[in-house]
Amino acid sequence: MGKTFTRPVALSEKDTHYCPGCTHGIVHRLVAEVIDELGIRGKTIGVAPVGCAVLAYNYFSFDFMEAAHGRAPAVATGIKRVRPDLMVFTYQGDGDLASIGTAEIIHAANRGEKITTIFINNAVYGMTGGQMAPTTMPGQKTTTTPFGRDVEQTGMPMKMAELLSALMTPAYITRQTVISPKYVIKAKKAIKKAFEYQCEGRCFSLVEVISTCPTNWGMTPVEALSWAETTLLPYYPLGEFKTPDSQGGNDAA
Repeated sequence: MGKTFTRPVALSEKDTHYCPGCTHGIVHRLVAEVIDELGIRGKTIGVAPVGCAVLAYNYFSFDFMEAAHGRAPAVATGIKRVRPDLMVFTYQGDGDLASIGTAEIIHAANRGEKITTIFINNAVYGMTGGQMAPTTMPGQKTTTTPFGRDVEQTGMPMKMAELLSALMTPAYITRQTVISPKYVIKAKKAIKKAFEYQCEGRCFSLVEVISTCPTNWGMTPVEALSWAETTLLPYYPLGEFKTPDSQGGNDAA
């Protein structure tokens, strides 16, 4: 009897270091499946961040670069401009992209760099001890905010998809999640569309993915999935916020 579900060729066979219940692994698989389906593995280069996905280069079977904290879009820009024939993507967490890398991602998007960004939003700095991130929810406790995020002191969580979609430069900006199978299917479609736009040389693309961090949220994996559904999704709505044929606006539904 033949196998009906196998490991994507674009994924390596190395076990990941991610915590139980973390959904980084799901997103890794979706990226790998899309790369296999588009037949671009031999000309794809990924750029890894500083954060939980810092070792992403171990988990894919194609070329990867490592960037300084927050600088993945700059590294990807350099690669793409020198080799526009390559498919270049960054894989970044919320601390990397929305904190130290805010200027990098905004200007890369505004320039319309023909790269793809996979942005993992789990509302916390994961690798460095679970302190507050720009995406941490109001009242959410972290190692550096033991009494919860105080919006009077730190402002409201940043909505990166909405922020980038306000730029006038054509782009593809979407927010998805992988906290249940029905969402995983939609997330893969969005990731594939983002890579297809790059294959066509059309625009910058960013796929934000609402993820979980059971370890730093102090929850079981099941509790984390429920909390993401009831707390994160109402604040971070899913959907397409910008397409290369639009001039901004929120098409989320």
